[in-house]
Amino acid sequence: MSDTHAVEDTRVTDEDALVDVPAGTEVAGGASGEPSAVVEEVVEDVVEDVDDESDEDSDDESDEDDEDDDTEDGAEGTSSGTRSRRSSRGGESLRRLEEEGEVAADYLEELLDIVDLDGDIDIDVENGRASVAIVAEGGSDRELRKLVGPGGEVLEALQDLSRLAVQAKTGERSRLMLDVAGFRAARRKALEEQAARACEEVQRTSQPLRLEPMSAFERKVVHDVVADAGLVSESEGEDPARRVVIFPASA
Repeated sequence: MSDTHAVEDTRVTDEDALVDVPAGTEVAGGASGEPSAVVEEVVEDVVEDVDDESDEDSDDESDEDDEDDDTEDGAEGTSSGTRSRRSSRGGESLRRLEEEGEVAADYLEELLDIVDLDGDIDIDVENGRASVAIVAEGGSDRELRKLVGPGGEVLEALQDLSRLAVQAKTGERSRLMLDVAGFRAARRKALEEQAARACEEVQRTSQPLRLEPMSAFERKVVHDVVADAGLVSESEGEDPARRVVIFPASA
């Protein structure tokens, strides 16, 4: 994939970093001590591990077809909570994505046990990729927020480690998406509203508009809104200062 994109009347999206790990590589961690201290230690290790392992994220033009299959819900008990899976027809590709979700869920269950946190794990397939969410068992997500971190930093690191765990197990790259305590869903909604206002400003002034630096996930949300508005966008700069620039359609 290339990091350079011409400003064309096309849909440009950000993809999260993908990391090559040989099949069979062990991706796991451990800690001991009091729960609060364990959480802090594991969180620090998570961020450090991802800094050591991950490549730069890259922009990529991609068509992601929504899955449009009948679904049915199932549930499986776990030591840390309840794991629910939404299964549907879709052949080998769908089964592979469901397997990714199961592998990531196993990895995350171990993490929850290590940090002594309770949570349910939901597995789904959305937009051609596995989707895993950790949600609070009793409705209170205060403790789980420790796995989100400032600005979602720890969540992004956990997502990368979950992808590494999947790749180590299957030998294939994963584009799995992880959410914790509804953080990513809430952030998506806020970003969509912000991007819509930015598009209105660009349409009104016919001038490019640069947004604040964002993560790969956040930039992709903005790119999608911009494309739906009939405008053009591209990412510029290097992480952590990489940002989206919105251009008028005639640019």
